[in-house]
Amino acid sequence: MTTAPLRVLFCIGINQNFFDLPRDGVSAGEVWTAFVEMMDGIKALPGVDFIGDIDDDSHLVGPSDSWPWTCYLLADVDTQETVKAACNLFRTVQVGQSDWKLWKYAKIEARIGRALTPREY
Repeated sequence: MTTAPLRVLFCIGINQNFFDLPRDGVSAGEVWTAFVEMMDGIKALPGVDFIGDIDDDSHLVGPSDSWPWTCYLLADVDTQETVKAACNLFRTVQVGQSDWKLWKYAKIEARIGRALTPREY
């Protein structure tokens, strides 16, 4: 990354469809497998420098459609196009052998900023 990277907080929420499983031949395990594929996919994107993640499913029970989110992934990312590609994984990662993609069971929102650094005044 030649310019200062974008500091991106990927905020991920689990929706009611996940809590209604098993259904339509889809199990929670298949969604989890797709979820891991999505996270590995974000980390593998060129221009993504993974910093860390946090999962709060112990203190947030049930669907999360907005803050507080179920889990977060923090990364430095080279461009907004790469951020879009990361979010797009929710549209492309297939869940098991079903026709469903990951977005049926979870959602993502990317917050883009910069690393917090002291300023001179």
